[in-house]
Amino acid sequence: MNLLAIETSTESCSAALLADGRLLARSEIAPRRHAELLLPMCDELLAEAGLRRRDLDALAVGRGPGAFTGVRLAISAAQGIALALDIPVIPVSSLAALALQAPDNGADVLAVIDARMGEIYAGSFRHANGGVEATGDETVGLAAALRLPPATAWNVIGTGWTSHREAIAAILPSPPRWAEGDRYPLAADIARIAAPIAAAGGGVAADEALPVYLRDKVALTIAEQQRR
Repeated sequence: MNLLAIETSTESCSAALLADGRLLARSEIAPRRHAELLLPMCDELLAEAGLRRRDLDALAVGRGPGAFTGVRLAISAAQGIALALDIPVIPVSSLAALALQAPDNGADVLAVIDARMGEIYAGSFRHANGGVEATGDETVGLAAALRLPPATAWNVIGTGWTSHREAIAAILPSPPRWAEGDRYPLAADIARIAAPIAAAGGGVAADEALPVYLRDKVALTIAEQQRR
């Protein structure tokens, strides 16, 4: 199975290729350069593996939440490639891909991405069967207003921890067992999550691969800024 994965929901632009069990990946922290970098990254990976686009069996994409422009770019690129090749698309939660990077140490995982405007995108997960499973709904809002499902211990991962550390720590039942703020969703983890789905014949048609934004505005009004 040859699976191409892309993820551009945050400052990190990344692509990965799972080719006959071998995982190749590229990533770069490059705000505002995702459109320039993404397709060349994909072509480099295919060349390294000795494959052409028509050799792909499926395409996986980070469907958000995250930056509006980044999520739109990834979904649009995935739809375009998959439609041209007539292959399925496997949309994967960007928060789940982020959570997969946390250590499997018995704690649940809180994946948090800085959403700007004083808010965070958040999702709760636990490691299971070599991947992660959601334990609650993905949300966007103030860190202090976040409601977590019951868990005795938490790992926290993502840029939301860097920008809202005190507020997040205050809602945890105890200090995090492990925490890292300098992490982003990566295409390599999108590929790991999507691989068993692709192997089982899963996925959706290109035009059914939809973004997940969680919110419908990208800036606060002056009045909203003053209230905060």
